[in-house]
Amino acid sequence: MKIVVAMSGGVDSSVAALELKKKGHEIIGITMRTWPKEECGAAGEKLCCSQDAVQHARAVAEDLDIPFYVMNFSKAFNEEVSKYFVNEYSKGRTPNPCIYCNSELKFGHLYKKALSMGAKKIATGHYATIIQKNGEYYLAEAKDKKKDQSYFLYNISKATLPDIEFPLGDHTKEEVRAIASENGFMNAGRAESQDICFATSRGDYREPLSKMAGSSSDIFKPGDILNVDGSFVGRHDGIASYTVGQRRGVGLAMKEPVYVIKIDAINNTIMIGGKEHSMKRKILVGGLNWLVNDVPEKPVEFDVKIRYGSKKTRAIIIPAGNGEVMVEFGEPQFAPTPGQAAVFYDGELVSGGGWIEKVF
Repeated sequence: MKIVVAMSGGVDSSVAALELKKKGHEIIGITMRTWPKEECGAAGEKLCCSQDAVQHARAVAEDLDIPFYVMNFSKAFNEEVSKYFVNEYSKGRTPNPCIYCNSELKFGHLYKKALSMGAKKIATGHYATIIQKNGEYYLAEAKDKKKDQSYFLYNISKATLPDIEFPLGDHTKEEVRAIASENGFMNAGRAESQDICFATSRGDYREPLSKMAGSSSDIFKPGDILNVDGSFVGRHDGIASYTVGQRRGVGLAMKEPVYVIKIDAINNTIMIGGKEHSMKRKILVGGLNWLVNDVPEKPVEFDVKIRYGSKKTRAIIIPAGNGEVMVEFGEPQFAPTPGQAAVFYDGELVSGGGWIEKVF
């Protein structure tokens, strides 16, 4: 079977290509260029289309003796992912570009390109699995729960699930590195990037965000910091520099630790308070994407994750009309953040999810 593998230059996608070739598939490696050529090296190894990334991906493709292409998706990335990134910050929300990039670029534009090349499937180095039950395909968690990335994949189209391969779903990260070393891959020891792909080498997203937003944007316009009682306590350096739940970098000398509780883009204010003010039981979730046939029409319980690093927590999902649901947690959750995703799990299966629109 002909399969296109999205090769980022990292060890995970490299081993994914190897595993599929070992099974006898015809593999084509593709690195997505998501920035104009002149900007691709700006962030060093953190940028997925940097020269180092392309070199590593090409070297592995040569080792595997598979065709390899670098394809320009920079226009689509700018029009869809970059604009989304800026727009969310302008609304006082905290975007999750990795989720958006997966659904719009990798399993959107690249998926369609793969099919046009005669491929039957597309594969990536994500830690997740595709499970088949009774003729239906489901997205599920990976074996390595510490590395599981199903949270970032909830927004892909259900229709694409039969055409997706996640070869690392049954591997741990340690196993993947060992396989890369055994096969002499030059990227076997390459460090992982924990930041968004267009963060600078220092991990700062504000510099590229400022460039993308342009001089006319107000997202870095200074404004007031207010206490939960509405009193003035200081000045901030732009709403895009903060996220709900943030404690470090608020820039205030207070007697007790304070957290960002709310970002008001209309009035250009940041509200801060103690941790007790960050604990919430109820959120409104919209922009839903369901990966199961039985979409809930009445209240139902799911395990829910409200950020990648959080644990799954039991909650009741209540249909609220207008393509939204109310999520009510059994226990208060720390700092649910507008703009981030709430993903619903039924055991290990991903039932669906959506964007956090409002926190109560």
